[in-house]
Amino acid sequence: MGWTEADVERAHERLLELTAGLPGVVAEEAYGHVAYLLGRRRIAWLFIDHGGDGRLALCVKAPPGELEALVAADPARYFRPAYAAGWVGVELHTVTPDWAEVGALLEQAWRMLAGRRERTAYDAEHP
Repeated sequence: MGWTEADVERAHERLLELTAGLPGVVAEEAYGHVAYLLGRRRIAWLFIDHGGDGRLALCVKAPPGELEALVAADPARYFRPAYAAGWVGVELHTVTPDWAEVGALLEQAWRMLAGRRERTAYDAEHP
């Protein structure tokens, strides 16, 4: 595995910082991982050795084509998560995370699930 509990905590804290600005998103421990939810719907997971894969990774909801584009551009950083069609895996330990890109992916996932009013209010506050 190579990562420690301190690494997991640092990744979780950073993800909390990034999701704090997304209205309605909360974090919840579930099944040994951390889910980031908008209402009852997940926008992302912090996977900790998911299915014994040894990874510390973010799995984030993505629109069609996003996974393929990211993996083609940087296969060391992005991957196809097991059992999660329509999601992008982001390695958080073996490569240094691009936190700005992670934040953009989280916002994109939030936009996919947020209502029109939520998006309009968010855009008014974040021109």
